[in-house]
Amino acid sequence: MSTAQHIDDSIAVRILEDLVSTPSVSGSERSAVEVFARHAVSLGFTTEIDAAGNAIARLAGRAPIHRRIALLGHIDTVPGDIPVRIDGGVLHGRGSVDAKGPLCAMLLGAASCGAPDGIELLVIGAVGEETTESPGARFLRDRLRPDACIIGEPSGWDGVTLGYKGRLVATAMRTQDCSHSAGPERSPGDALFAWWRSVTDHIDAINAGRERAFDRVQATINTMQSGADGLASNARMVCGFRLPEDVPPETLEERLRACAREFGVEVRTTGHESAYATLRTDPVVRALSAAIRAEGGAPRHKLKTGTADLNVVAPVWRCPIAAYGPGDSALDHTPDEHISIDEYLRSIRVITRAVSSLADELLPRTAPCTIETH
Repeated sequence: MSTAQHIDDSIAVRILEDLVSTPSVSGSERSAVEVFARHAVSLGFTTEIDAAGNAIARLAGRAPIHRRIALLGHIDTVPGDIPVRIDGGVLHGRGSVDAKGPLCAMLLGAASCGAPDGIELLVIGAVGEETTESPGARFLRDRLRPDACIIGEPSGWDGVTLGYKGRLVATAMRTQDCSHSAGPERSPGDALFAWWRSVTDHIDAINAGRERAFDRVQATINTMQSGADGLASNARMVCGFRLPEDVPPETLEERLRACAREFGVEVRTTGHESAYATLRTDPVVRALSAAIRAEGGAPRHKLKTGTADLNVVAPVWRCPIAAYGPGDSALDHTPDEHISIDEYLRSIRVITRAVSSLADELLPRTAPCTIETH
């Protein structure tokens, strides 16, 4: 077994503060990846940076390795400079909640647990999670086959996230010759709003009788633009859709395009992700829930209306999986993003317990897993 470590709380806080202090907006994560790798090495991990730019920290028990547990977080953040400071037991800074707090908690939890013989722990800081492409997770999805996975996202120290809604992002556009505004012809903006009304009527019909937010289609206009140069006028609308399990993005996309043809609108789509949810009986959910109880908490099981790298990897990996991490997700992407240090430290202890019990449960199985890292 790799040596389990007792890590002083001050070290755990320093690692988090150091990583949060290192900017890592999506597409510019390299400096933070190197900081993460440096701290991982100091905790006894071996590290690599893969071809996608992901930071991978490995901790292995005595060979042969029969099972691998992935702790998959993300190291990128949305834009927004929030001065990093610790005040009243709270660490402020961009990424403290989403999701460097969960990532550091997984790194320290794995180090505190150590890897039993036959088990390899992989703590991964993926790049690009905050983009619609999620390049880091997609690269890993096609090369890694863990036997269990904890996704590092804020759930609260006593929360376990069972699933996330799906997603589709659509850009609707129309360009036409300029005409007098007093004339009878519909403007590009008029066409887009007519398209949007048709789309939302369809969504209202889907949502009829559905009470839970997780079961409803959510539609939001993100940006709108219109203009003219004297010869041509144009309008552009970007909208996002959050989807329940029974509405695949491809199904909604077909409807968007049908409505677009009716109103002479062009539609382009990105960010296709299907909803995914696991059960409370999932081994990862059970391990995290038991660990929360052991730390004096009452587990809260959650279904989130957002989307995460869980949506990317879970349908392919088909292993026990759930999301966990310290922090209040209501603070994601806000100018007041901050995390309770006490909650962060408690989550490390939860992860330590959960990884240990997961390893115990996985070891009796004999079929080896496979991993490819190139």
